[in-house]
Amino acid sequence: MDKLHLFDKILSPLVTEKSTNLSELYKIVFKVPANANKKNLKTNIEKIFKVNVTKINIINKQNRTKVTRGKKVKVSGFKKAIITLKKGQSIDLTTGV
Repeated sequence: MDKLHLFDKILSPLVTEKSTNLSELYKIVFKVPANANKKNLKTNIEKIFKVNVTKINIINKQNRTKVTRGKKVKVSGFKKAIITLKKGQSIDLTTGV
């Protein structure tokens, strides 16, 4: 399988305070495209990072509007995947791929 095709299902890692705390529980959070599914994500992550995936949770964040400086601003939604790895394994997001 072509490397470029494997990376199509992972847009970027989400690095927030909450996702950093999840890394202690062997969980990594990625931003994924809207057409991604659990089966494809599992095979792609296992091939790219050479880890064992035990569970995947996919969350679809909806579009919303928020008020910033008195103006309404549209915030676009996205899809994120929480990947649970086998105990003792990790993915180092700081080194890149």
